[in-house]
Amino acid sequence: MAVTAQMVKELREKTGAGMMDCKKALTATDGDMDKAIDFLREKGIAKAANKADRIAAEGLTSVVTEGNDAVILEVNSETDFVAKNEAFQALVQELAAHLLKNKPATVEEASAQTMENGATVADHINAAIAKIGEKLSLRRFALLSKTDNDAFGAYLHMGGRISVLTVLEGTTDDSAAKDVSMHIAALRPKFVSRDQVSAEEVEHERQVLTQQALNEGKPENIVAKMVEGRLGKYFEDVCLLDQTFVKNPDQKVRQFVESKGATVREFVRYEVGEGIEKKEDNFAEEVMNQVNKK
Repeated sequence: MAVTAQMVKELREKTGAGMMDCKKALTATDGDMDKAIDFLREKGIAKAANKADRIAAEGLTSVVTEGNDAVILEVNSETDFVAKNEAFQALVQELAAHLLKNKPATVEEASAQTMENGATVADHINAAIAKIGEKLSLRRFALLSKTDNDAFGAYLHMGGRISVLTVLEGTTDDSAAKDVSMHIAALRPKFVSRDQVSAEEVEHERQVLTQQALNEGKPENIVAKMVEGRLGKYFEDVCLLDQTFVKNPDQKVRQFVESKGATVREFVRYEVGEGIEKKEDNFAEEVMNQVNKK
């Protein structure tokens, strides 16, 4: 029986195996879908599909720089234990190298690209899933570039739980750029400067602070002045240049950067699992469930 592209696609969707593995399985089983699934399961290649509904909220972030190009990425696993696995760490670096070289625009585009080993990124990850035994995924990445007159600040915290990539323009002082990235890792700014905060967001914060002051019983004639003062504190919380520099409490980040003759063009901060709804396991309940089954 002739193996069609549609059959390969269907088997891939059912098993999570790579295209070539699916084609081989269908060819070996004369196009029988059920037998092809068993074929892949017997070879341990269909593990990925069994893990499709699991939550991968652990893993690693990483930053790799190469000349004037750099990539920051997050690759997720199900457990922190696997994040310490050498095979998983190698996968993260292989994906980083691929992203730097091929510069895809999206995760979807990256997944369809072919790596140097001849497999697509998606198939390469599926092969790692079969080997490691957990759901793994390339969650996100960002590619940044600079000129010879600029500096990258690449910083990894807690072995890759947090990664920051910063671009300083006007200086080649990588150490200063790294210090800024270290600050970003610690204080979590959302913007470089106040002009990046949208008018809508500022107005929303102003309304919240106004109502807050009124609820505190403050006289209406001084509320507006109080709110502007509190807005300043809000900007210090969310804007990098307004924050007190972690390495020198007597300086703002803006002053530190200006002392280097530089400006902060942009930064990206990734923290493993942020924004992913994690499943909360009740260990005691799990043990009791196992006991009751016996």
